[in-house]
Amino acid sequence: MEVSELTQRKRLADQLRIERERPTRSRRTRKSGQRGPRWPFIVGAAILAFVALAWFLTSRPDEILVEVAVAKPAWTETGATNSTLLDADGYVVARREATVSAKISGKVARVLIQEGQHVSAGEVMAALDDSNTRAALQEAVAQASEAQAGVRVAEVKLNGAAARHYRSAGLPRGYVSDQATEDDTIAFETARENLALAKSEALAAQAHATVYQREEDDTIIRAPFSGVVTATAAQPGEIVAPVAGGGFTRTGICTIVDMDSLEVDVDVAESFIGRVTPGMNATVIPNAYPDWRIPAQVITVIPTADRSKATVTVRIGLNIKDPRIIPEMGAHVAFLAPKAESGTRNSGGRAVIVPVAAIQTEESGQRVVFVVSRGHAERRPVRVSGRDAEGELVEAGLQQGDVVATGGAGRLKDGVKVRISLRPLGKKTPQ
Repeated sequence: MEVSELTQRKRLADQLRIERERPTRSRRTRKSGQRGPRWPFIVGAAILAFVALAWFLTSRPDEILVEVAVAKPAWTETGATNSTLLDADGYVVARREATVSAKISGKVARVLIQEGQHVSAGEVMAALDDSNTRAALQEAVAQASEAQAGVRVAEVKLNGAAARHYRSAGLPRGYVSDQATEDDTIAFETARENLALAKSEALAAQAHATVYQREEDDTIIRAPFSGVVTATAAQPGEIVAPVAGGGFTRTGICTIVDMDSLEVDVDVAESFIGRVTPGMNATVIPNAYPDWRIPAQVITVIPTADRSKATVTVRIGLNIKDPRIIPEMGAHVAFLAPKAESGTRNSGGRAVIVPVAAIQTEESGQRVVFVVSRGHAERRPVRVSGRDAEGELVEAGLQQGDVVATGGAGRLKDGVKVRISLRPLGKKTPQ
């Protein structure tokens, strides 16, 4: 009886009990004071370990990071490339250039040209005020006409004197007095001399007229040759003169350049001038167009040296004409060696080309390269014969296919460990 009653009460109590929601793991953890999961710390540690390993692999102190290049053949089976014997810098100059001025002093009346304009030989470029010269020419022409009229008068007088003289001389002796005959003869001789004098005066007057006509023509300034106007110096109203004068007198009208006479002048050091000969081929690279290679040829070596710079000037002729080439433009000139015969060989095999950075010059003057093989650098002395647009031409010491160090080669020694860089040295990886 008591047991059943207790059982019944327990059931009633269970029915009246309120069930609470079971706390989650995180709540229980916070309540119990324990920490969260450890996976973020595990991932962070793994990342740090990976970064440390990458840093160690990329900057190991026992290896030198270098860039490399492969030695390429300089000659093919069909022929050889031109190597560069010498490099020099210079400027484009015009062999035919003139500052055009008037032959006489005067005031500019008209200027018919402007910069950049093409002119032909004999084309009118400017004109001076010709009021004075025109008046002087008219006076001279009038004097020449007067002198010609004097010649005609003298001819008429000579004809009359000649008629009297010959008539008197043809009469029998005694018809006229000797005095009359002598007077007729003197008049004839005088008329003949007067005619000669009149002709001389007429020639002088004509010569004066010609002089004034030329002065009139000199008021017109014409182009001495075909070219391009590069500068104008005078404007209408200014005074110009063939020689420098006082005040604001100018000596030139404009400057014209014959663009077909452009060439390049370079200064070559005295120690290398022996390598340059007239007629040898060259390549001109304008500073304004670094990717443009212009074929050229040595015209001559100026037979004098500049003692202050220890250089000799060399004239280079351009084999092509192009409007992009203009005077005073800077240019780089590469003097090319003659082409070698097909199949030429030397003690080190065929010549090869390597980048300029691969060639190192030691204190003794020996030129060397470092060949990268099996993770080590091997020092090799080489013989360099010149340079072309692709690099240095190595005649001995290297073979086609050799891998040479370029970037970082200056830090190498024979036998050191090296590692090839996958990106250019000294450049940051793009973010």
